[in-house]
Amino acid sequence: MTVNVTPHLNFRGDARAALEFYQSVFGGHLAVITYADANSVSAPAEADQVMWGQLVSEAGFRIMAYDVPSHTRHERGVIPFFVSVRGADAEEITSYWEKLVDGATVVAALAPAQWAPLYGMLEDRYGITWVLDVEVQWPAS
Repeated sequence: MTVNVTPHLNFRGDARAALEFYQSVFGGHLAVITYADANSVSAPAEADQVMWGQLVSEAGFRIMAYDVPSHTRHERGVIPFFVSVRGADAEEITSYWEKLVDGATVVAALAPAQWAPLYGMLEDRYGITWVLDVEVQWPAS
């Protein structure tokens, strides 16, 4: 079993432009899922914003990004990223979650989501925000 640890950048409406810029720098394959694609629109004006985006290059560069929805507090430069732990095995992801959650504040409980078999977010006892999920292959955009 393997997992990947990936910087997950947080934006307010600029995630697609940022990912496309990073693609122009590092190359690679870009996958973007909008809130509309995932049937997770909370504000109509944000339907085409990035709910999940990932850039992976042949050289090993990997980055993820999303647009923080308007109903969630976001200040540029404050919590500019998450640490994303992704893997294919639900038991492995759950075991990491069960250890990280000790002393943490749970933002989203580890549970099935519209876009992943398991997804959870927490702020650990040291103030670091972690996202853990079981990955799903999405077509490149």
